[in-house]
Amino acid sequence: MKLADLISKIKEYNPHADEDLLTLAYEFADEAHKGQKRRSGEDFIQHCLSTSYTLATMQMDTPTIIAGLLHEVTDETPITINELSKQFGKDVAVLVEGVSKLGLMKYRGVDKYAENLRKMFVAMAKDIRIIVIKFADRLDNLKTLDVLPEEKRDRIAREVLEIYVPIANRLGMGRIKTQMEDLAFRYVQPQEYTALMAQVEPIIGEKEAYLHRIEQMARKDLEAAGIQNFKIESRVKNIYSIYKKLEKKGDMEVSGLYDLVAFRIVVESVADCYAALGIVHQHWKPLPGRIKDYIAQPKTNNYRGLHTTIFCEEGEIVEFQIRTREMDQEAKFGIAAHWHYDESGKRSTSLSKGIEWIDEMVSLPQNVTDDQEYLSSVRLDAFGDRIFVFTPQGDVINLPEQSTPVDFAYRIHTGVGRRCVGAKINDIMGTLETPLQSGDVVEILTDKNRKKPNADWLSFVKTSCARSHIRAQLREV
Repeated sequence: MKLADLISKIKEYNPHADEDLLTLAYEFADEAHKGQKRRSGEDFIQHCLSTSYTLATMQMDTPTIIAGLLHEVTDETPITINELSKQFGKDVAVLVEGVSKLGLMKYRGVDKYAENLRKMFVAMAKDIRIIVIKFADRLDNLKTLDVLPEEKRDRIAREVLEIYVPIANRLGMGRIKTQMEDLAFRYVQPQEYTALMAQVEPIIGEKEAYLHRIEQMARKDLEAAGIQNFKIESRVKNIYSIYKKLEKKGDMEVSGLYDLVAFRIVVESVADCYAALGIVHQHWKPLPGRIKDYIAQPKTNNYRGLHTTIFCEEGEIVEFQIRTREMDQEAKFGIAAHWHYDESGKRSTSLSKGIEWIDEMVSLPQNVTDDQEYLSSVRLDAFGDRIFVFTPQGDVINLPEQSTPVDFAYRIHTGVGRRCVGAKINDIMGTLETPLQSGDVVEILTDKNRKKPNADWLSFVKTSCARSHIRAQLREV
């Protein structure tokens, strides 16, 4: 890769990017890493270019891309953060320093794992771009794991699956998540990876002509209906998600999966999304219960789109996903697609909306000192599956799966949690330990005279928020 390739990619979305500054950063990094080689034998600067190119595909801002070029300089050369700050500004220096600190993380033991997660959340809270750069760095490292000793290779791959993939998923960065998953899976479970690929590749080859035919049918229908400026393409489910789905079923035969391949239709507007869904259903019959409207009700990582699974030609079952261009960008790059900082350098409102949970994870260590409990809380609160639950007024409360009315009450307000005495779930009285389901409408019944929560609640609440507040309120009285 050359600098010209990187600049060309940046110019696609930012024609006014400071080419001179980008060139200066490249030359600075190239000189700093002069003579350094990767284990693969290529010049070290290629890693820096590849990292920055990935950031450019996510349409990140110029300081982030420059930090990508310079992210190894302070680790691999005598150059200091202060020198970078003088040469390229404080913004770039802060990003490079943050990435450098994350580079010290090692996946070794429960105590170190917990400590590393704490450090990562602090870095993310400081500037979310730090983790985005680290994703790009890790992605390139995964592509060259073959040349590393087996023990180091395994550690890096596990670190990616255990730490980076769940965070990328929570940030809605679908493309980065799936790329990291598939590359790491190959090394963490090589036998399973090889066996699965042996099943998947022939099926994809056999379906190629069929998929082309379905694509042409759908294209013809959309054009006839007057849908303009759309894009349609087929995609294969990533290999790691296939593995996890088969593992969950307890049957590793790929032939039993009917959503191995999906079509994606990208249109101009939300109205076109619903129109395209109607057009697909006019041609092919949808499977009952398999129509998902993530536009009206987005997923918990803010993914939006329409999904439908249909009975297609020759009895095949095929999934269609329909999104606007904006939704498609968000699905691929998540929080990076919303990148914007105001003039004061603070998070914008639109950016903050999707990452409030990071601040919660930063404050978590203040309430949880046991490493095992901390990891359990993180896996549930940050990395676990999420549900949407509604107040009677229609406000949406985002909670971990299996949360209870008490968790819901504390999410609304600590005072509501303290005074909670009962709950109505969809207008029916339920117990306080009842696991809530996505879509439930929950009304918390309170007693204004109640002074403290019930200590027994600690045995069934799921969220660290509820648990820490219950403990604190019990100590108060």
